[in-house]
Amino acid sequence: MNFFDEMEARIPRGKVRTRFAPSPTGYLHVGGLRTALYAYFYAKKNGGQFVLRIEDTDRNRLVEGAVDVIIRTLRETGLIYDEGPDVGGPYGPYIQSERKTGYLEYAKQLVEKGAAYYCFCTKERLETLPDVNGARKYDKHCLHLSKEEVEARLAAGEPYVIRQNVPETEGANTYHDMVFGDITVDNNEMEDQILIKSDGMPTYNFANVIDDHLMNITVVMRGSEYLTSTPKYNMLYDAFGWERPIYIHLPSIMKDAQHKLSKRDGSASYEDLIAKGYLKDAVLNYIALLGWAPKDNREKMTFGEMLEAFDIDGISRSNSIFDENKLNWLNSEYIKEMSDEEFLKIASPWLDKSVAAGGKYDYALLAKLCKTRISRLDEIPALVSFLDGFGEYDTELFVHKKMKTDKALAKEYLPLVRECFENLDDWSEKGVHDALNALIAKLGCKNGQIFWPVRVALSGLASTPGGATEIAELLGKEKSLERLDFGIKLLGKE
Repeated sequence: MNFFDEMEARIPRGKVRTRFAPSPTGYLHVGGLRTALYAYFYAKKNGGQFVLRIEDTDRNRLVEGAVDVIIRTLRETGLIYDEGPDVGGPYGPYIQSERKTGYLEYAKQLVEKGAAYYCFCTKERLETLPDVNGARKYDKHCLHLSKEEVEARLAAGEPYVIRQNVPETEGANTYHDMVFGDITVDNNEMEDQILIKSDGMPTYNFANVIDDHLMNITVVMRGSEYLTSTPKYNMLYDAFGWERPIYIHLPSIMKDAQHKLSKRDGSASYEDLIAKGYLKDAVLNYIALLGWAPKDNREKMTFGEMLEAFDIDGISRSNSIFDENKLNWLNSEYIKEMSDEEFLKIASPWLDKSVAAGGKYDYALLAKLCKTRISRLDEIPALVSFLDGFGEYDTELFVHKKMKTDKALAKEYLPLVRECFENLDDWSEKGVHDALNALIAKLGCKNGQIFWPVRVALSGLASTPGGATEIAELLGKEKSLERLDFGIKLLGKE
């Protein structure tokens, strides 16, 4: 059995097979994660298999540890692949650089068929080609070399690449995409792309076709930027006599109407979002909705619900804008649904970052107060900063029209509150609350005329997690009295 027959004999048959084929360039873009999510859903909805393949042919862009990032992210998000670099499988290797010999053999087969040719053009010659709309189209110079000359130059060890031979014919090439419908590309827009580089490595454009065939990837899912490249891939399939896969191209994820979401935007990767304090489930939910909608237009869904609802018909042709406000809302909904115990567990590391001494305050109470007041976890430090970051503040904070209070009333009532607190034995939220209510009844004033000045005096802020009584319980009696004294002193300077 020759090389090609052996490779063909290994190809799996009979099942839907999708793949996620990222380049290990440092982080997993949300667009890449969305592709993986949809490919996983499609495979599992159709009783098929989901494959992870690492496309590392561009050696200059490789980032150490990036493969580990990709694997960790997929596992963390529940996108468990059936085959991949770390779990193996019968159709590997699953890293392109480990399949180098095979690509060259297939490229040589195309040369024999006249569908590709050796190119010996130097960088200097290529730079002399006419620049048309910012790009230089190769002029097929080496296509016309005789077989004898090619063999002689190969024997002499001249550097070369192997180029695809795109026929110079009038007309257009049309194929069908399951999202965008029939796509037509003029033949004169396609050039003789490089298949094998001078270092012997395949280009992405060649390697992905070979690998998809040998792994029998029946459905190719990728970004819409490849819509116009696909006819060149189809020519390769046709030249080999292979069956083309089903194509599903996905719309781009945009920062705004004109710009794609990029790493520079700070929310472009899964790791960026988790570092900002978004929850995994909220991130997956939101990313799934960037270009897809279920038939019932639900927005909040569990992973299982998304899998059940997923349908190609729900994928839009229009680009999606990454709306951080929408993600914030969705994340806050996930946070609110958590039990107090669950939230305390994930909030504690953020409280550690914001409180000077761990265990100094009641984390359970702090977490409970923060839970309904944040949209993401990284808002916690600022929300509780008053605990250890207390200092001078603007006395205008004591003015609150809705609470029917002002600086004069605060100046009058805070000393009375201080006296009340000093004599209070039950220093709990309920104990403080009852004591202040008793004082209000005694004075015959409005609730806000006591509770608001106390809240300001204890925090120095207009917005806090919890009100006056919760803050008092957190601070404890001694610190609460100190801050009341500070507030009284500030008002006394007026």
